Amino acid sequence: MMRLIFFPLWLLHWLPLKALWIPGRLLGSLAFALARERRRVTLINLTLCFPQWSDAQRRQVALRHFQGFVTSALALGIAWFASERRLRALIHFQGLEQVRHAQTKGPVILLTPHFFGVDTIGPFLTLDFDVITINSKIKHPTLDTLIRERRLRWGKGLIFARQDSLRSVLRAFKPGWLLYYLPDQDFGPKDSLFVDFFKVKAATVPALARMTKLAKASVVPCVVHLNFEAGRFEVTFFPPWEHFPSGDDGADTRRMNHFIEDRILEQPANYLWSHKRFKTRPPGEPSPYDGPSPPQSTQ
Repeated sequence: MMRLIFFPLWLLHWLPLKALWIPGRLLGSLAFALARERRRVTLINLTLCFPQWSDAQRRQVALRHFQGFVTSALALGIAWFASERRLRALIHFQGLEQVRHAQTKGPVILLTPHFFGVDTIGPFLTLDFDVITINSKIKHPTLDTLIRERRLRWGKGLIFARQDSLRSVLRAFKPGWLLYYLPDQDFGPKDSLFVDFFKVKAATVPALARMTKLAKASVVPCVVHLNFEAGRFEVTFFPPWEHFPSGDDGADTRRMNHFIEDRILEQPANYLWSHKRFKTRPPGEPSPYDGPSPPQSTQ
């Protein structure tokens, strides 16, 4: 019975990616109108990060964010059900040689910010690579198992729960393997540093530097762009980071956040703004999501 939940995604995966933009845009606009709390969170985040923008600019980016979010959710069925041949035709890699070169030196951490399409690219990578992913566990055990089956549909790779120990992940992280690492969420105050993210203090776990050091791994930044006009997923791999980690967790975490900022500026609407990125605050500072929204620009 639980498998029937996947039936709409299975139906939608037969449509061209371009065609999914039509229902995605309509349903996204509806979600923007009805999902008041998520809309509020998105606008607060945009206000904090882009105070120089006008209210109209932020609202337009927020609307496109909801449209892109819903479309990427509808496209998830492509990752879970499309044939290998179709997946290879839909996903365009740039800089894949960066990954191949880094693999010759040991394990590789793919630093992958939360842009739309990250859930689609993960299963695709397991066609050609041994990949470790770390995901939040779903409370319903049967649904969690079914989603794990879809993500591991090609029979390669490993999935760890976010609650698993770092030691368990590193034991499985072998030379030549990839760790698909999404770092840019608020996981609470435990083990976090308060590091600037668009000049706003954000609780950020410095795990990237620590994993890189312990695993003797290379960090290859990876950015996904869901290009609706071209009807494809575009994945850009950047050169491996040099002199990383530096030995200074704060500096290394700032470097990571600055890289993510630069990529957001290239495609601001396609980033996960509806997440409460600034919920955890330094001692004595209230959450921006409590009470009224921060003042907005009058430009």
